[in-house]
Formats: sequence, C-alpha cells, structure tokens
Amino acid sequence: MSQAYEKASIAIDPATVPQRRLYTGSTMPAVGLGTFGSDHVTPAQVAEAVRGAAEVGYRHFDCASVYGNEAEVGEALQSVLRSGVKREEIWVTSKLWNDKHAEGNVIASCRKSLADLRLKYLDLYLVHWPFPNFHPSGCDVTSRSPDARPYIHESYMKTWRKMEELVDLGLVRNIGTSNMTIPKLKLVLRDARIKPAVNEMELHPHFQQPELFQFVVDNDIQPIGYCPIGSPGRPERDRTPEDTTPTDDPVIVKIAQRHGVHPAVVCIKWAVQRGQTPIPFSIHNYRANLAGVTEDPLSDEEMQAIKGLDRNCRLIKGQVFLWKDGQSWEDLWDVHGEITPA
Repeated sequence: MSQAYEKASIAIDPATVPQRRLYTGSTMPAVGLGTFGSDHVTPAQVAEAVRGAAEVGYRHFDCASVYGNEAEVGEALQSVLRSGVKREEIWVTSKLWNDKHAEGNVIASCRKSLADLRLKYLDLYLVHWPFPNFHPSGCDVTSRSPDARPYIHESYMKTWRKMEELVDLGLVRNIGTSNMTIPKLKLVLRDARIKPAVNEMELHPHFQQPELFQFVVDNDIQPIGYCPIGSPGRPERDRTPEDTTPTDDPVIVKIAQRHGVHPAVVCIKWAVQRGQTPIPFSIHNYRANLAGVTEDPLSDEEMQAIKGLDRNCRLIKGQVFLWKDGQSWEDLWDVHGEITPA
C-alpha cells in the first residue's frame, strides 16, 4: 500500500469537524494546527506537518510572522490548494509582531505575511501581544529591551485602527486580539470601530481562565486556546519549577485510558466541547487530535471532572516583555483587575 493511499484512507471528512461562527458571519473550524515549532522543530518540518494535516482533514492553520516559517508554510499551503482544496475551504490566521505596532508598519507587515504565505487575504489577523516590546530570538528569561513599555491604550488603538483598515482593504476578513486581559479588552471594545472577532489566549485543563473565558464569550468574541495540551515543546525560558503538565494529570490519564486515546487527545476534546478553539501543534499526532473532536465525545461527568482540575498554572508567562527591572510577570496580566501602570 502506498504512503499516499494510507494517508487518504485515514482522512477525516472536514465537514464533520465542529465549526465556530464569528459575529462577523465567518465560520472557523473549531480545531486548528498551530505552526509554532519552538526551537526544536525546523521550518521544513512545520511545513510538512501542514501538508500532512491538510491531507487528513485539517482546514485551520494558525501562523505568525515571528515563528520564522511563513514562507515554508506558504509553500505547503500552495500544495494543499493544488491538490484540489479550495481557498475558501481553509482558514489561515497570522499575527502582527510586537516590533510592527507603529502605524506605518501594520499594513506592510500584513502584506509581508500574505506574500510569504502566498495568499491574497487572511481569514484572521491578530495583534500578537498588546505590548510593542521586542526581544531577540533565543534570548533567556532575564532579557529586557531598553525600549520596552507597558500597555498604553492610546498607542494600542493607533495600531488597531490600522488593523481595521486591513479589513477595509480586503486584505483581512477578521481581526482579533491575543494575550489580552479583561481590563484591556474593555477599553478596546469601548473604542473599536470593528471589534475583535476572537481573543487568542493560553487555555488548557490546568489553566482554564474562567473569568476571561466567560468575558470574551459574553462579548461575542470567540476564544482560541493556545498550549491546549500544556505546550511540552515550549522554550526553556518559559519553564518554571511550579509548572504542571495536564497530560500527566491522573484524572486526564484515567479518562484517556477509558477512551483508548492519548491524554493529549482528552485535552483537545475538552477544549472543543467547552467552547474554545484549540490550536495544538504536532508533527506526528495531528490526526489523532482531529479525530478526537469528531468522535467519542467526553461525558458530562468527565467534563465536570476536568473543570475541577484548574490550577491557575500559566505556562507562557511573558517575562521578556516586562518594561523595567524588579517587576513580576504578573504585571503583564493585570491580576488585580486593573492595567499595571509604568
């Protein structure tokens, strides 16, 4: 049996994958393939994962300029389109990186991503972080940019106006936020002409963010969850001794054994059934992740058991975005309910 036939024989019908309807009317597949390969996966391997994932039924791909692989992903997407998949059948997200927040850089950065991805438009474009704080690739957790500064709403809205212009130009179908908090989102919702269609945020069984999750849902913003299985491949600088791993949780492991799947698949099932859109990255297990959301759902009792596992364990803390020495990473996340000042 040929490799191509084997892949085709295990393909999942994309029509069976749950969908999210955004307030704009766009429909987004409720599970996607992330393309952040961290430091241990090459751009070529990410591109091959995109091709393989598309062959088994994925139609949602989450990209970003800072991942350094959009050109390779673009080549993979072209091969997907040449295979007969129509452009309107796939959902492609990219993100504006921190050093491109200036009004003169937003549209140019989006056009660069479009050129690299070899697309005429993006289905979704996000402001990757609410801070215009740059850090070099591969830096350690103590790195601080001398030009870093806190969230300044007036500055963010200048960036957001250019994001809105991308929609007006037809380069982007939907715009959204990422790594935001309730206090910041309240201001954006107050002042935006085109409000965010999604908020991308860390979400997994050990970090469920119930208040933020409910806030975005109540405001008709779709939650997209990164690190849905706990990001085992995250950079070393993002690791701290108190971190926990949801796929090692005894409750998750027991549920996985009951369903005959890997614990990671249970995390994906839980995410989709809860109402968020997970974007796991894998170069090997992407079919199992997709199959997990199209068959054998978790029971109400299992969903309740996972709900009780929340440990408020944030894995991507963002220390490199801090704007002065002596700060805690918690200052990035407005844990006291108000935006941390300079």
